[in-house]
Amino acid sequence: MHGNEPAGIEALVRVFRTLAEQRPPLRGELIALTGNLSALAHGRRYIDRDLNRGWLPKGKEPATTERPAAEDREAGELISELEAVFDRTREPLFVLDIHTTSGEGVPFLTVHDTLRNRKFAKHFPVPIVLGIEEEMDGTLLDYLTNLGHVTVSVEAGQHDSAVAIDQAEAAVWIALVAAGLVEDDDLPPAGSARERLSRTARTLPRVLEVRHRHPVFPGDAFGMQRGFLNFDRIEPGQLLARDHSGEIRSRWQARILMPLYQEQGEDGFFIVREFHPFWLKISTWLRHLRASRIVHWLPGIKRHPERSDTLVVNRGVARWYALEILHLLGYRKKRAVGDVLLVGRRPHDLRPPPRPAAPPAPPAPPAG
Repeated sequence: MHGNEPAGIEALVRVFRTLAEQRPPLRGELIALTGNLSALAHGRRYIDRDLNRGWLPKGKEPATTERPAAEDREAGELISELEAVFDRTREPLFVLDIHTTSGEGVPFLTVHDTLRNRKFAKHFPVPIVLGIEEEMDGTLLDYLTNLGHVTVSVEAGQHDSAVAIDQAEAAVWIALVAAGLVEDDDLPPAGSARERLSRTARTLPRVLEVRHRHPVFPGDAFGMQRGFLNFDRIEPGQLLARDHSGEIRSRWQARILMPLYQEQGEDGFFIVREFHPFWLKISTWLRHLRASRIVHWLPGIKRHPERSDTLVVNRGVARWYALEILHLLGYRKKRAVGDVLLVGRRPHDLRPPPRPAAPPAPPAPPAG
């Protein structure tokens, strides 16, 4: 999706080479797509606009300019390829989106918060970061998750690091087994892949949650303080970055994620905190009990009159705990409208959407 993140492409070339040599029995189809070839040729994140921010619902696409963006063509080609896959499969689709970061640090997953995505993510022995969908719109995985597909995104390491290629490759081997495409015993690289990734993150929390995103706008003159790694601890008052307004200091005792050390990008850094696995279990239990059917009983919360997966939260009535409870139930997409928040949850949280029936077989030709 980003032209300055080639590690995933190199990793997939290795995977296909190994599959061709070992020929394990595959119980499905493996498809690899390269996004934004124009930006890749120039070694840039994008040419005209971020290809991973334009996958929005109908009517909310980025405004067009007099000259079409290079990414418009790339997006059209990608969606054509994806829709061809959607049309021919009747089985669940598992999507692994491979990225790297400008800052160094251990690999991790970002997960759009459905129970089906969580189940897939738990196969990867690296930190899982929830809540990033609250902070950005229009990612490809946002689009695919809403269609009912199982998705995770792996951040494999620093853009130019050879280790990032190794870690991206390891993530692909784990994904093949987790998706049921190949049996563990038939794929020797999968075991060593788990060991490789688990060594990188043994001292880190298993699950974390995004608490803050620092956006970057054109003209901000944003400059990240050098030396931060992914998941470094930060303290209140610590200098994080500078921009045209002056110093940007931490308000949190937490961890920093994806510090921006490149020219292009809309995300200066993220702040994350541990999300204790106990709350994951509570969240799973509440969702299986369909507690979302009664959440509107809480003070200051009511159902949206037109959208079944959206709640209206009165910020003057609902207390801080309300959003924490809504997170447990999967309500993570929020938008301020006047004095209220519109808070939405993902469709297809517990089970995939119904698949269209396979077309009937053509009639046999007449005998003779």
